[in-house]
Amino acid sequence: MKRILAVIACLLVLCMAGGALAETTLRMAVGYNSAKTGLVFDAETAGEGITLADGKTYHTGDLKPTWVAIGELLGITFESKYQGNNAGKEWDYWKDRLNEVDMVSGTASTLSEAGEKGLVVNLADHLDEMPNFKAYLEANPIVLLSITGNTNTGAIYFSPYFDGVNDIERMPLMRVDWVVKLLDGEGAFAAETCGTTAAAVYEPYMPTEGKVEIDVVNLEGTAVETVTKDYDAAGNIVAKMNAAGPVSGVDAVNMLREYIDVAYNGYYGTERSNLFIGQNAAWDADELVALLRCVVANAYTLNGTDTVQGLFSREDNNNQRRIDLFRFAGHLFGVRGMESRQDFLYVDVDGQLKDARQDAVAYEALERMHDMAEEGLISLAYLQGDEVNSSKYLEGDLGFMSYDYNQTQTVMNATKLQEGEKYMAVMVPVAKWYDGSSEDGVFMRFTESWRSVKTDGWAISAAGVAGDDAKLKAALSLIDYAYSEAGQIRMSYGPDAFIKTNDDGSYVTFSFNGKDMPVIADATYEELWAKASGNYTNYARMYLGSTLSFAKSQAFEYQCTHEVGKEGAGRISTAIALGTIKHPELALVEDAWWYTSVPTVLPNTSVETERLNSFTALTSNGNFSASKGGENLFVDVIVKGLEGCGYADAEAAAKTVNEEWFGKQYLQLKNAAFERLIDYYYDITE
Repeated sequence: MKRILAVIACLLVLCMAGGALAETTLRMAVGYNSAKTGLVFDAETAGEGITLADGKTYHTGDLKPTWVAIGELLGITFESKYQGNNAGKEWDYWKDRLNEVDMVSGTASTLSEAGEKGLVVNLADHLDEMPNFKAYLEANPIVLLSITGNTNTGAIYFSPYFDGVNDIERMPLMRVDWVVKLLDGEGAFAAETCGTTAAAVYEPYMPTEGKVEIDVVNLEGTAVETVTKDYDAAGNIVAKMNAAGPVSGVDAVNMLREYIDVAYNGYYGTERSNLFIGQNAAWDADELVALLRCVVANAYTLNGTDTVQGLFSREDNNNQRRIDLFRFAGHLFGVRGMESRQDFLYVDVDGQLKDARQDAVAYEALERMHDMAEEGLISLAYLQGDEVNSSKYLEGDLGFMSYDYNQTQTVMNATKLQEGEKYMAVMVPVAKWYDGSSEDGVFMRFTESWRSVKTDGWAISAAGVAGDDAKLKAALSLIDYAYSEAGQIRMSYGPDAFIKTNDDGSYVTFSFNGKDMPVIADATYEELWAKASGNYTNYARMYLGSTLSFAKSQAFEYQCTHEVGKEGAGRISTAIALGTIKHPELALVEDAWWYTSVPTVLPNTSVETERLNSFTALTSNGNFSASKGGENLFVDVIVKGLEGCGYADAEAAAKTVNEEWFGKQYLQLKNAAFERLIDYYYDITE
């Protein structure tokens, strides 16, 4: 019945779009970052022909199953013009020849800028022709705000892309079996062979005296309770280790064990590891540094060698992955804007946008990360020319923890780890956050890594569809279908042949975030392991052609998540549900502006955008690049320190961005657009 209703809904969409669109061809300059992840099979993936779980064989140049199904349903012929680039470079390739394509990908900001120049179609003019897309925007205010390109006209120039929505994105991940090995049990820790902690560089972040109360979920995951960090009784673990000087790995572990027992008054019992890995975890930056010191100094106990890395990036030699280090720094030391939805912006307690690049506290946090690196607690293997990644770290028992995506990383429990080894997501750390509830800040757990509109999207080329109503209607129907209930399933799961069905043809479903979602077919599950080692996203993009844009449901990904991944994510989800982990809201939170998620794009005028683009030190190609081979000052500070980057202190670094790199003017222009956006939203919702 569900499938019948879905088909009826799709037919209604077609009717509202002006009837069947047979023989209409759309030239698609869209994909996801590489030739392997486009609408058609590339030669490397297809080989001499590849047979998928639907029983069909596909060859180089053939449309992938998702796009075959959508084309048949909507009556559209898709012609791939995709050059295999990321969104920004793909747009750069086509921007001067848009008459050759009908749909094109680009960054959200670039497409909005292009829309103001009339280069892409204003979707807002056609919302009545896209009832599903219109309803989606009405139900998700922050999405509407994120894609509004002009507050005078309400223009929308691109369809948004979601890699999941309103859920946590990245998480801390640890070899939890190592934490258990070091911290749990009766009596003192002992080891025949161990190393020595390095000379201390990192200094305490948390208090050295007094008490701090933290709300946690109880070990059973059923209720909230309060634990106390008693610094009067236990002291600060970093301060105690620093005072002791370099000590053996065994002594370091026993110092940490004793600290946990006293500071938490026996709350964790002999399962001290729960301070870090339990449902009732309450760890902070200082406790993590102490644990990292214990890990690095006990390599022989953990992996049988004399070397182990503490905190590592997914790919050490890739700037796109190294930036996760400063994202994690924001969590450790209570700094907003390090994992923003747009640049490094966040909404402060006064309702104004602020920029982490211009906040001295951001550089203070990065300097603390540099101190950790100086102690050898953070892997910087790429400086020695090593090309090490998380796969090698885990397979060789060479690394302890990272900050990354849960599904794609914990799947390595099945492919890289041995029995008894466990790499799992753990709670985000306790830090002092200034959310406006207290002038002195509040110790709590907060994550800025919250899923919303991503920075890429697809647009309709104005020149491509000019004078051709059939092409325009086809493009509009594609976008609208993608936001229908059936379309969201198709764009995530692929065609029905890859979904498990009942005898009557209806989907077999399971409850995901309170909603019934389809279960993938057994053959699909087997195939994604055989062809993509259990990595759902790679499988979907490379073989099915789904999750390339629009609204990607996490329901498919959840089913492919390793049991260890589900365990860790489940604990975090419980903590979020019970309020012990706070996060940005995808709405305007007037009584607590600090919790308002920054829109992914702001509606700056063309004149303002031109001015913003002139601030080259702040652009993606400047000093804060997120690209693989780019340079990022935040990463450089972690590696070299403030002094090594040429700054006397954190204030000097922030001042440079504000004054010499036009940060002040940047913020003025961003705030002007933000204020217009807020006013616009109130006008249309009154």
